[in-house]
Amino acid sequence: MPRLHKESHLVARIGWLRAAVLGANDGIVSTASLILGVAAAAGGRGEVLIAGVAGLVAGAMSMAAGEYVSVSSQADTEQAELARERAELATQPEFELEELAGIYANRGVEPDLARQVAQQLMAKDAIGAHARDELGISEMMTARPVQAAWTSALTFAAGAALPLLVAALWPHGQLSFAVAGASLLFLAGLGALGARTGGANAWRAAARVTFWGALAMALTAGVGTLFGAVV
Repeated sequence: MPRLHKESHLVARIGWLRAAVLGANDGIVSTASLILGVAAAAGGRGEVLIAGVAGLVAGAMSMAAGEYVSVSSQADTEQAELARERAELATQPEFELEELAGIYANRGVEPDLARQVAQQLMAKDAIGAHARDELGISEMMTARPVQAAWTSALTFAAGAALPLLVAALWPHGQLSFAVAGASLLFLAGLGALGARTGGANAWRAAARVTFWGALAMALTAGVGTLFGAVV
């Protein structure tokens, strides 16, 4: 008898990986851009560091709140759909059985077999079967607001700390070049790491995040230079 092997699917990481990559990427880009904008406006080291720390704290809280609200809305929608499905199972069990059997038949299962499969799955866990196959709600993809909020806040703070640390340690005269260069390297590494963790193409992901990060920093530095000259 062949031995069964345990499979580990990368899709199980989607929930926390999305929030982690988004948080860290946003932390690096927004804080580096803020630092470059203040530095370009002829701000001193003190002003630059204060702006960076303020951006870190505000950004981490904003990410946490935004993720929590967004994912909570998704969770509320899922719960509402499940509640409606439970009501339909209680009042229209035969219709729900035919509906589930029709889903399997449309996927290529013989109609008689599809009905048998639907009967057996509903006998064991009716709401689970309909959640997966009718609504597309699975355990891997279930919305988790608290997990998303904490992950985004912590990874944003970690990402924001990187350009802030460079700004604190580098000589002020070369600060802008150092922060920009280091941040682009951080972004490329983050993009590659996130892609490898999710099983995607590392080079493509690194190029994507680096391009958008460079654009954001260039625009912010331009605004800082413009307003610094005016003031």
